[in-house]
Amino acid sequence: MLIIEAAPTYRRGMTAVAAAPSSVDAARALAERLLDTSVERRAHSAGVAARAAELARAVPPAERELLVAAAWLHDIGYAPDVRRTGFHPLDGALYLAERGWSPRLCALVAHHSGAVHVAPAGALKAFPDECSPVSDALTYADQTVGPWGRRASVQDRMAEMLRRHGPDSAQARAHHRRGPHLLAVAARVEARLAAGPPRLTPTR
Repeated sequence: MLIIEAAPTYRRGMTAVAAAPSSVDAARALAERLLDTSVERRAHSAGVAARAAELARAVPPAERELLVAAAWLHDIGYAPDVRRTGFHPLDGALYLAERGWSPRLCALVAHHSGAVHVAPAGALKAFPDECSPVSDALTYADQTVGPWGRRASVQDRMAEMLRRHGPDSAQARAHHRRGPHLLAVAARVEARLAAGPPRLTPTR
């Protein structure tokens, strides 16, 4: 059963309850610890992080570490110690927010891969949904790596997801909205990669 609890709003600039961890090494260590009972989830998360590192040239240099850290952490909501509502993007984001991770990283985890299209109404409202090169690259990384960390096309990944969750799942019911969203994200990321690394605008 999916249980959605009221949650505080986590916004950029809020005061963290502890020093906010942010490094890729810290993200990797946490993901590996939380997912230590699931070889498949660990392999997928490692694959998504590696893919995100490859895609980092499509985002501004100052945001590349954030991208890879979010990639490591995007699926921690599946971990038994993290599970709360049964909706893994929300559970992961709540867990991170409560432990002082940056509000932006928490929001990226909450909204990765078009989660808003699958979530119950209002479930993610505590976390701002950004549309940016970073959020696009995170989703593209997730949607081009299969459950065991193997590379896949976005189309093949969506087909695998629908088979795995089944025709009566929330994922299947939302696919008419989420599918086009994922394809649009893929098109934006591929266009940015083709255009080359983002350039800094010179100041006068």
